[in-house]
Amino acid sequence: MEAYQEPHLLKSPAVRQLVKFLQQHRQQWSKELPDLEKFEREVHGHLLTLERELVAEELSQYDVVVDQITVNGTVCLLAGTASETYLTAAGPVTVARHLYRPPRHQARHVCPLEMRAGIVEGFFTPRAARQAAYVTAHLPPTQSAALLGEVGNMHPSPSTLERLPKGLSERWEAHRQAWETQLRSWDSVPSRAVTLAVSLDGVMAPMRPVPQAEKPEKAPESAPVKQPKGPKGYQEVGCGTVSLYDAEGERLQTVRYGRMPESKKATLCQQLQAECQAIVAVRPPMKLVRLADGAKENWRFWETLAVGGSASQIETWNIVDFYHACDHLKQALDLIWGEFSPKGKAEFARLKTVLKEMEGGVETVIETLRYRVRSTRGAKGQALRKELTYFRHQRHRMAYATYLRQHLPIASGVVEAACKTLVTQRLKQSGMRWSASGGQAILTLRSLIQSGRWEAGWALLRASYQQSVLIGSGSASFTLPLAV
Repeated sequence: MEAYQEPHLLKSPAVRQLVKFLQQHRQQWSKELPDLEKFEREVHGHLLTLERELVAEELSQYDVVVDQITVNGTVCLLAGTASETYLTAAGPVTVARHLYRPPRHQARHVCPLEMRAGIVEGFFTPRAARQAAYVTAHLPPTQSAALLGEVGNMHPSPSTLERLPKGLSERWEAHRQAWETQLRSWDSVPSRAVTLAVSLDGVMAPMRPVPQAEKPEKAPESAPVKQPKGPKGYQEVGCGTVSLYDAEGERLQTVRYGRMPESKKATLCQQLQAECQAIVAVRPPMKLVRLADGAKENWRFWETLAVGGSASQIETWNIVDFYHACDHLKQALDLIWGEFSPKGKAEFARLKTVLKEMEGGVETVIETLRYRVRSTRGAKGQALRKELTYFRHQRHRMAYATYLRQHLPIASGVVEAACKTLVTQRLKQSGMRWSASGGQAILTLRSLIQSGRWEAGWALLRASYQQSVLIGSGSASFTLPLAV
């Protein structure tokens, strides 16, 4: 290709300007001590100018100049040329390209250059889109724009950065199940993995009011309506994790999922089940730990969780998170002794150790609370009875001494960390309110990044923006490669 031959490069305006700058800079050393930061900034700017020039030339190679093309079975006729500006990782470039007209009068023109090059959302080159999406997954659009500007490469506007994740998410959701299956097939299960732990939790996030036209039809009068928990304007975002542990209880890897508010966390539960099934299909002899707090809806899901494999291959353990149990124990003892009582603190320390380390420790806790309930009256008595009921209902999931001997995880810290890092740190900043689609756009990107699947996930997204173009129509057509 002539574009990269040495004589052509020497004629490049960017190269000439870079050479001129370097010559002038060398002369400056004979007069004064140069400013290193200024030199870094200016040489970087010249290199970016050269990069934009090279990328613009490369983009032009993806253009197609023929009388007609066929795209997805539709014959399109040459309509003319028009210049367009695209954002590269080095900044904006403007390229002249040919457009083709589908037969329908109102249909948008087709641009083979964008299809073959894989221009993302009609504006970003692939690398620019990847960088912008990665930064926006971590920071709000205004801060993302400021960071990219400080780095000094591209300068997208905050509104452009806000639209990009939404466009990527729409595409991801359209292919989600197939792409998640592909990602799982690319993952490997560590040979040391013997325990599979799956956890489910949620965190309240600020939501925008749903427009009246988008609200679901009102339920019949007789239907029970579940009232949302938490502050007004907040709804529960679901978080789930699937982790692998070795024989000593060391965590090897974790896949994290986050889904915006949805009835019964249906999509999230489907994702967790599919994740477990993919692992068991590769490594069937496995201990399965279903770990959560005492919420009824979580355990209703665990009861229906199907991971595949035979009963002889899967050893299932249901465990209530130890620290949630300790929270209930602390609340019970505060009712008995008072929140700041030295006696209550000492008793909590003792019973916490008993619960964790002694065989049948939960029975000791239950007996202690049962004895105290007899002598506690009024509102405190009712509240204490509620805590006693909690331990009675969950006692079969609180054999912590046994779990520890088996080197099983007894705390849901992994999924609680996911709630914090996936949701709280990004979606609960000052003044934020989210739509379901806008929040999911961020959660999807953050889930891929935190699960170690960003590289593979981006490859799937990136490829989806590329399309083959056929020259001609019907049997006389032939496929033009995606790259020249």
